[in-house]
Amino acid sequence: MTDTSTFPAPVYRDTVLAPLFEGAKTHFTAQHRRINRAHLVMLAQTGVLNQKTAIAIAAALDQIDAETDISALTYTGEVEDYFFLVEALLAEKLGPDTAGHLHTARSRNDIDHTVFKLKLKQKIDHILDACLTLARAFADTAIAEKSTIIVAYTHGQPAQPSTFGHYLGAALEVLLRDIDRLTQARAIVDLCPMGAAAITTSGFAVDRHRMAALLGFAAPMRNSYGCIAAIDYVTSTYTALKLIFLHLGRLVQDLQAWSGFEVSQLYVPNAYVQISSIMPQKRNPVPIEHLRLLASLTVGRADMVVNTMHNTPFTDMNDSEGEVQAAGYAAFDSGIRALDLAAGLIGAVSIQEASVRANIDASCITVTELADTLVREDGLSFRQAHEIAGDTARAVLAAGTSLSAGGFEPFKTAFAARTTRSSSLDAAAFDTAVSPENFVAVRDRFGGPSPRALDDALAVYGDEIDAGRARLERYRRDEEMAQTHLDSLFMCLARMGPASPQE
Repeated sequence: MTDTSTFPAPVYRDTVLAPLFEGAKTHFTAQHRRINRAHLVMLAQTGVLNQKTAIAIAAALDQIDAETDISALTYTGEVEDYFFLVEALLAEKLGPDTAGHLHTARSRNDIDHTVFKLKLKQKIDHILDACLTLARAFADTAIAEKSTIIVAYTHGQPAQPSTFGHYLGAALEVLLRDIDRLTQARAIVDLCPMGAAAITTSGFAVDRHRMAALLGFAAPMRNSYGCIAAIDYVTSTYTALKLIFLHLGRLVQDLQAWSGFEVSQLYVPNAYVQISSIMPQKRNPVPIEHLRLLASLTVGRADMVVNTMHNTPFTDMNDSEGEVQAAGYAAFDSGIRALDLAAGLIGAVSIQEASVRANIDASCITVTELADTLVREDGLSFRQAHEIAGDTARAVLAAGTSLSAGGFEPFKTAFAARTTRSSSLDAAAFDTAVSPENFVAVRDRFGGPSPRALDDALAVYGDEIDAGRARLERYRRDEEMAQTHLDSLFMCLARMGPASPQE
């Protein structure tokens, strides 16, 4: 049977090729241009391509870049994709023989993954910047609120007093580890696939290290099969991205609970509050809900990318290429919005101290320190001290009072009943033992909420944030230097072409 069909079939053109072309227009044209320029410079420097041909191609590429309005391009099906469009335009200017030399020792396989990595580095650096901004907001607020007492909860119930600064320090430590995970993923992205060609490199004497340097990569990726098959640069990036927002979402849940009317631990200022359309008394801190939504969207979008890689073959395949790469960028978009909102919100909220005091009184959560004090001052075992403290708390709660207002007499009774003697604690010492300020102050161990321990931790966090900023600045500087160097080398070739004044 004779096959008279021609490529592309209309349905394939409309459902696959045209959307991919639009995706390339939106996301990848600058990266394609950069690779074409770097590859040409490398071919000329290694002698794989003679100087005359390299000059002609450079001048033609420069003209194509100047003449082509990317936004005005529409997909017609005359060429397969954006890569072949540029190749066709080059052939129009130079003829197919000369133009075809540009593709020496490369393939769309290594080109594509290099394009995706160049773009992904930009995305990662942008979100690292936003993460560091949030980290600084956490740190600044923790410093300002390092002595502000809060109720810390376990299992949804009041547990112990702590400080808002100590709580934010815990959140900040997680965020710093998240930043470290994403930075490690970036190191995988920062390995250049160019020179792998289709699978096995090339018989031409190309310089893969030079190509990596021209494109601003840290180094070439070593194994050429892995260059086109190992998509762990995708899975590691989106897994690290997912964890940032999974962890941020847990913090959001606390902010939501703390801002509830019955708890009222957290005050959300008017700038972040919407009023009900029918109930004028309501203050709805809906930015917290939007923050939760954005974090959840980002987790879902990151999961989508990782799950798309599941059960795919260990080879070059479209499952990991243009369409899923572009779809994944939505995770970065919603993630940036979430991080920006979180940074603004965390710097604006405050603790409602009167509500915190009332909740501490109502829940007897300082009674743990009473037990500890009895061990230290009266020589009791912790279990015996725990029982006396428990008896005291139950009596206080049954009487509808608090440890500070009416706890001393029940304490004396419980102590005598459990030990058949009197405690060394008088009323003043008892009041100190059950005060939230004392509770925090005596917890002076490494990592604790006391002022000294928290100051030490905050200093370390500040150093880590500063180091992250310096690292991000180094990324930016290295990228700019590589781009400037490549542009200079490429334009030296282009200006020697037939259209140059020196001709």
